[in-house]
Amino acid sequence: MAGQIGSVLAVIAVLAALAAAVVAVLRLRARRGIATTMQRATWEVLHTASLAAEPLRAGLTPATAAKAARHLRTLVGAVGLSLSDGDRCLAFDGRGAHHSDQFTAAAQRALGSRRSVVLTAGDLPCDRVDCVVRGAVVAPLPGPGVAAAGAAALVAVSDGPPAPGLVQATLEAARWASSQLALAELDTSRERLARAEVRALRAQISPHFIYNALTAIASFVRTDPERARELILEFAEFTRYSFRAHGEFTTLAEELRSIDRYLTIERARFGDRLQVRLQIAPEVLPVGLPFLCLQPLVENAVRHGLSRKPGVGMVSIEARDAGAECHITVEDDGVGMDPSVFGQDSSDNEDGQHVGLVNVDERLRSVFGDHHGLVVETAPGAGTKVSMRVPKFHPQVRA
Repeated sequence: MAGQIGSVLAVIAVLAALAAAVVAVLRLRARRGIATTMQRATWEVLHTASLAAEPLRAGLTPATAAKAARHLRTLVGAVGLSLSDGDRCLAFDGRGAHHSDQFTAAAQRALGSRRSVVLTAGDLPCDRVDCVVRGAVVAPLPGPGVAAAGAAALVAVSDGPPAPGLVQATLEAARWASSQLALAELDTSRERLARAEVRALRAQISPHFIYNALTAIASFVRTDPERARELILEFAEFTRYSFRAHGEFTTLAEELRSIDRYLTIERARFGDRLQVRLQIAPEVLPVGLPFLCLQPLVENAVRHGLSRKPGVGMVSIEARDAGAECHITVEDDGVGMDPSVFGQDSSDNEDGQHVGLVNVDERLRSVFGDHHGLVVETAPGAGTKVSMRVPKFHPQVRA
């Protein structure tokens, strides 16, 4: 009997120890994870908002509205949710979709008055026995980002009289969604600006080079037809790269190949007066950088630095590995310039001199940040050295 009691006590002790271990594990997990209900609720709200933000940041279209509506409905806590551009329902999630025409009409009124609208059951007549819609809150989303009417509206559907909590939640969700659409428009504007800057850079530099290149090629047509043919092919490849229609970014290797073609044509024009020195670390060749951000520096070195210098001139291009960055310099021993000219407005520049440098500086800063602009070292008669620091990896750069 005593032995049986001892066995029972031993089993109880083991079970107690296991229970203590389980409690300890649960407490440890609680410390490592979300410890309180409030923290978990906060995490869920932020996570849902991030899921809704991704499609909204692409602009409001039927496709992005459909992806965002489900998450917005969760944020608001409505039985149904509609996104409308005032003319049509872009997307609907949840219950009450058969009221879409009524919600669209209410969205038009809200957008016209720029004020939110609260609908009751009397405003939403329905002959369906199983209809759960008893009200809705319509909140306009003012601002850019919507292609059709220039504004949109969010409609939160309620299965009872719209409570103050639903009204406030809908208004806050509308303001938040409007800010995401504004950011989408900002991203689009930035991309358009970047493309416009590249077009401006091509228009500013290319005519001078094209005229001089064709003149140089023409000089060899009779005296050295084979060389003229080679120069025409180099010129064709150079213009193909410079005027390509796709991609805001390129690799250092691609930019250097285009520069080599440019220098081949310019050496045909200048002869032995133009000397070139290259120091390129192989490991930085795949580094991505904005399209046409290195080539204009070389063109400026030749056009504004060496073409005005009597005798032989040297252009040096260096790209070296610097840990997380690639350091690139373009240097010439030409006539130099007044440092105050750099950054000067192009309208104050009679021949557009050095506009390419300003353009490249602005594009580098817009992509990599203000700490990655051009560094220009120059003085009249002392040549010019232009340096840049390019991160090896950057989330915006896809070459």
